[in-house]
Amino acid sequence: CSTMAAALFDGDTQLVKLSSFSENDNNSFAALQNRTIDVLVGRRVEKKYDFVSSLSLGGFHFSSPYYLENGSSSDDVSFFSVTTREDDATFSSFVNCVVLATLYAQEKHITRENSEQMPLSPIFGSELNWALRDAIAYSGSYDEIYAKNFGDVAEEDRGRNILNEYDTPQIHSFPGLSP
Repeated sequence: CSTMAAALFDGDTQLVKLSSFSENDNNSFAALQNRTIDVLVGRRVEKKYDFVSSLSLGGFHFSSPYYLENGSSSDDVSFFSVTTREDDATFSSFVNCVVLATLYAQEKHITRENSEQMPLSPIFGSELNWALRDAIAYSGSYDEIYAKNFGDVAEEDRGRNILNEYDTPQIHSFPGLSP
């Protein structure tokens, strides 16, 4: 969430209020739906929330995964993404771009220290063309974020959470989408 704040508010992460929910607390999705919060981070993606559910919640948009639980390549593994309301496609796209920017930065060897190398992107208007650069200046590349949350883990021990190189997808394919 602080990375999103850095992207939206010219690097100022103090302009957001962070709320905590337990992992099994469905109130987090209700808070997102009733606009108490704008972004939900740290929850497993659950297909039941991607469509209108029996909880009378509207649909949600899930960003590209930022963490994949380990399992065999044939398993339908759990993954974590940033969740936003489905009714705000522009904001959801912005959030997804911030997630993907951390992967791009990793691929291009852009870190917090050299974040000025992150290209400006006017995709959301000229007033936000610096947003992805500010996100990387605050939190760093994917590996820097991973190390901050899980420690310095060797790539061979990170399972699906390593950046692929060359002409392959940046991270493992979306779970559950392959036959």
